[in-house]
Amino acid sequence: MMRKLDPDRRILSWALTLAAPVLLLPASVLAALAPTPDSTEGPFYPERIPEDDNGDLVHVDGVDRDAIGDILHLSGRILDTTGQAVPGARVEIWQCDANGVYLHAGDRHFAMRDRAFQGFGHVTTGTDGRFAFRTIVPVPYTARTPHIHVKVLHGGRERLTSQLYLKGHRKNAIDFLFHSLSADERRQVEMVLKPHEANTGKEFETEIDLVVA
Repeated sequence: MMRKLDPDRRILSWALTLAAPVLLLPASVLAALAPTPDSTEGPFYPERIPEDDNGDLVHVDGVDRDAIGDILHLSGRILDTTGQAVPGARVEIWQCDANGVYLHAGDRHFAMRDRAFQGFGHVTTGTDGRFAFRTIVPVPYTARTPHIHVKVLHGGRERLTSQLYLKGHRKNAIDFLFHSLSADERRQVEMVLKPHEANTGKEFETEIDLVVA
């Protein structure tokens, strides 16, 4: 003789049946990634994109030397909030040179800029969402801790504008934009530098993933 489930057990059985497909999903799908925090573009986004516009900011065509400063190999991935790679995204970076001068006529020290430093560059992510730049380790200037500006464009629109910081730099403690971030947000935009395989003592690398909403 078939036993009848009491009402409470019927409800539990029904709830488990509905939940089963969700329980079988991988943890990576269930746990959405937090988007990289947005930040101001700042006043020194280039007025015009330089002709030499690529992922190597340390070398400028027509200049017979490399940029002043320690070299930084900056790489990572562009991901969406489900952890999937975003291919075909345009990733832009810009920063001041080793003298603290931007590639922008509005910088009052523009005449003193390092002409061997490109100042701005862009790459397009591959099928794996990866990007890579060769630039210089950012330096501080008046009122700002070292940082690199980054912008991600995809699908005909801007997906992210943010700033990347050096983890543990002493000027982070007094930087107003860095302090506007929560502890979790800071971790998302902090670069941890380690010696590059070239091992020259003046060449570093860092890997950071950027998550777009």
